Amino acid sequence: MLELINYSKKYSNGKYGAKDINLKVESGDIFAFIGHNGAGKTTTIKSIVGINDITNGDILINGMSIKEKPIECKKIMAYIPDNPEVYPTLTGIQYINLVCDIYKVSKNEREINTLKYSKILEIENDLNFLISTYSHGMKQKLILICAFVHNPKLIIMDEPFVGLDPKATYNVKEMMKDFVTSGGAIFFSTHVLEIAEKLCNKVAIIKNSKIVTSGLMKEKKKDKSLENVFLESENE
Repeated sequence: MLELINYSKKYSNGKYGAKDINLKVESGDIFAFIGHNGAGKTTTIKSIVGINDITNGDILINGMSIKEKPIECKKIMAYIPDNPEVYPTLTGIQYINLVCDIYKVSKNEREINTLKYSKILEIENDLNFLISTYSHGMKQKLILICAFVHNPKLIIMDEPFVGLDPKATYNVKEMMKDFVTSGGAIFFSTHVLEIAEKLCNKVAIIKNSKIVTSGLMKEKKKDKSLENVFLESENE
């Protein structure tokens, strides 16, 4: 579903944001991408979704190169950034409908999915209000709805739990599990290692723009906590 092949991103100042990364995310995976601030997580994610260009290597979405077929790739994936920047002059439902129009979601399907996910996230009664009145957590819920509403095959998330209350965090985790059970795949960064440990079947740790370890969560953890594995990698 997602494959990074010798991917590197080098900035104009000569610094690498990501270097020689190889990762593979398959259908049914919830893949955690872990690293300290500035390690290269967001740089990598922005290349996956086509925001950052790729200096070397390639990134494949369902077998298609994001460099060669960016529109086709973007049609089958959703992106949740680390900051929910949405149009403040629209209402919540107007924003959802805008996303659905872009992805050509039918009227019936958008209504069903909007109701489903807005109820799960307990925001259905707020969709007719202007986004300018929303809290950070409400905006986060809105972009989560927009990610799931068009039934993508792959969802890329950058710190998706920031700003969510405990109940919403639980509900999002359940949404993620249901999504991959139906054949989807999720790749996400997070600093909440406890969530990643319990939720994900695969993990990669990035340090100073390079992957230091990756693979099945249970094999990387063994008898340790993910926190211990991460701290050990930081001290190497």
